[in-house]
Amino acid sequence: MSEAKAPHQRGGYTEDVFAEELAEIGLRFEVDGEIATITLDRPDKRNAQTFATWSALARIGDILPEQVRVVVVNGEGPSFSAGIDLRMFTPEGVPGQGSFSSAARLDNASFEKLLEQAQQGFLWLRRPEIVSIAAVRGHAVGAGFQLALACDLRIVADDVKFCMKEPALGLVPDLTGTKPLVDLVGLAKAIDICLTARVVEADEAFRIGLAERVVAGGDLAKAVHDKAAQLLSTNRDAAAATKRLLQGAQGRTLEEQRAAEGAEQAQRLRALFAGGS
Repeated sequence: MSEAKAPHQRGGYTEDVFAEELAEIGLRFEVDGEIATITLDRPDKRNAQTFATWSALARIGDILPEQVRVVVVNGEGPSFSAGIDLRMFTPEGVPGQGSFSSAARLDNASFEKLLEQAQQGFLWLRRPEIVSIAAVRGHAVGAGFQLALACDLRIVADDVKFCMKEPALGLVPDLTGTKPLVDLVGLAKAIDICLTARVVEADEAFRIGLAERVVAGGDLAKAVHDKAAQLLSTNRDAAAATKRLLQGAQGRTLEEQRAAEGAEQAQRLRALFAGGS
């Protein structure tokens, strides 16, 4: 009889235990070589999100294996994510997690800590060493829209429906979605999308830059797989350095960007030709 393989450890958890905890929250996390896949897995609730969802997303970022270069975020079933679990608007909230009512009673420091913890689940998807792809079908509403915006690329099915619902609910988008939305579509269009809480469908999403590609629903998985393969064909360190340059470009003058390009290139040349990796 062969010896049983010990479960792999992730940040103090075995993979099996971590997978079980994620399943209770409604998430799946799988790693296949250089590609990691995060799946929102509450199809009966259209993958609605809770405080626990955001905490688990942050934990995934903390334990992401170093070999991963591409992270795919998708949703089980016909919707990417319909946004916030509506139970969070009730006094009772989500069992064991509280509600917006309980959050509203926190002092400023405690509220800021709670919100920052939630936002960490979205921020890490922008790291230079990875490229994140949102594979979006059906509804991507509120927190679902912001999760798609947290990713570097959005490949969408032709039935996609983006909607920034928060202002219609008396809230603001606070899961780091406002900056990428403005960066992608411009201030006027972002104001229109958010303050009307209207639906943006596939054709418009592609036209205004929210989506890099629109495909038939049955072709979404293959389109994402093909894009991941293209991304993995480039040199890992050069890709990370180039992403850093692109991310910083809007905040720099041309002269500052010129200098940043030079600094990155000097490091790349030394790594390639001076005995580095």
